[in-house]
Formats: sequence, C-alpha cells, structure tokens
Amino acid sequence: MNFTGRSYGINGICAALIFAVASLSPAWAEDESLFTSDFEGLNEEQIVFAERALDFFARMEEMYFGRIDKMNGGSEIEIRTANTEYAEHNAKAARGPVIEKGGRAFNITLKPTRDFQRQALWSRFYSVDMHAKSPLVGMIHNAFVIQFYPDGSSTVGGFVDLLPGATPEEDLQFMKEAVDAVYEKYGVDPTPYRELSCKGDDEAAAATDRRYRRKVACIGGSFYLQPMLGVTEENFSFVTEVYAALLDSYLTKAEERADDPYTEEDVAVQEAMRLNWFEDRFFSDPFTTEVVPYEIWSLHSLPPEVKF
Repeated sequence: MNFTGRSYGINGICAALIFAVASLSPAWAEDESLFTSDFEGLNEEQIVFAERALDFFARMEEMYFGRIDKMNGGSEIEIRTANTEYAEHNAKAARGPVIEKGGRAFNITLKPTRDFQRQALWSRFYSVDMHAKSPLVGMIHNAFVIQFYPDGSSTVGGFVDLLPGATPEEDLQFMKEAVDAVYEKYGVDPTPYRELSCKGDDEAAAATDRRYRRKVACIGGSFYLQPMLGVTEENFSFVTEVYAALLDSYLTKAEERADDPYTEEDVAVQEAMRLNWFEDRFFSDPFTTEVVPYEIWSLHSLPPEVKF
C-alpha cells in the first residue's frame, strides 16, 4: 500500500479555511511579504529580536528553496494557508526529480488551544522537512520558535536533527561537526540537547504514543529543554546558528549525493525511515496530533510516498 502525501486528504472543520496555490515560479518568490509584522505590544528590545527572527526566516527560505530549485532544475510549488482565531498557518512544498518534496511551515499562534501552550504577545514558528529521492540523503527536520509573553518573559528554541535513513556515516559526521562548531563557539554542552532530541520530552509525550516517535541521528539538538532559553543576544544567535549550520551542511551533502549509486537495501532503509516519520506525525508529535490542521502539516511534512 502506498501513501502519497500529495493526494491523500480528509475533510474537516478547517477545510473551508484552507487555500492552495500551485505554480512553477522560483521556489522562494511567492513569499516576499510573508515575513513581516506590525510588532504590536512589543517593546523596543523585543522588536529588534522579532525583526531579526523575520530576517532569519527570509534567509533560510531563500537558501533552502533556492538550493532545492537548483538541484531539481526548477520545482513545482504548492502553498496552503489556513487562518483562524487561534493561529495563522502557511505551508509550502517544492517538488521535483531530485528533491521529491521539500516542505516548509510558517505558523503564528494567536491563542493557545492546549495546556502546553501559553498566550503570547508575539509568536512565530518556522520549520523545514526535506525528502530526497536518493536514500543516501536522510530527512532533515529543523524547527525554530520565538515567543514574547505579556509578563515580559520570552522563549527561543526549536528542534534540529536528522532521520538518517541510509545516510553514509561520513556524511553524518560532517553535519555533526558543523553543529559541534556552533556549540563550541558559544561554550554550550550539547549533551542535554542531544539527549532530548533522541528520547523526546516525557511530559509533552504523555498524550502521544511513544512507540512511533521519530528515530533521529542525534547530531543536532532539541531546544525545547525545560526551562526553555530566554530571548537574549547569545541565545538567539546560538539557536539560529545551530539551525543554519545543520541545514547548510545537510543541503551540501544532498547536492553531493544526488547522482551517487545506491542499493535496494538502501531503498528499504529509506522506506522504513519514511514510515517512521509518517507514524511520528500521526501518533507521536503533540503539534501534528493536536494543534496544527492536517491539511497544513500534511503538505509541508509528510513524505511523498509511504509503503506499509
């Protein structure tokens, strides 16, 4: 049985709020006005960090989709949006022969809907999930979140890691060393962040099924470690640089491995990886299982094909 993230769907209460756009234009061209904000309620220092976050998203968008476009020789683009009183969602996927599906999520939380969320003055979430045709390129899952709260507190964090699949060990080491350099630059011990990336958060996972959690390479880190980091110059720079280091090194190896030969065993490992990610999305991750509409996260996150 094959599952194709592009064609399988459900009809739900959010269906009337979903808008889809397909095009063949450059993969980053549709979003010139996406990363903007009025910054209402923020003080001057918070506005500076909010503007830097939006600039970071724009830079990651151009790097990510620009390099996917180059590998594919042009990509088919699909965008879906969903706006409610609780959140605004923008999901995008680029499809082509080399990178079968490169997805991106950009979410603005307006009101909390679950106990693990807090009411924020300003909140932005940006993530990418990439599925290459070659089984020698694993699946990256990079997420970044920044939030400012009414009591003056703030958080910056995310998740940065890779489902390895059949990625060669030397490629994993290359990516790990790129991330290690950032940890070393800021004098941060990677151990607790990588441990959390590997095992997940017990408290957040209480309402999910741990049997289906993603199996990652543990080369990046989960910055949802409690208490989360506050928004300071050092914390903001640290988390954004870890994010960029893994994404850049991952794309470098994707470019290098695009035409390398692989075996049937490699394909079987990739199929198992994609099934694991599919199960994580449906049964384990608290945001895809409880918060974000299926029509949104299925576009930016699910593999192009899953075999059962």
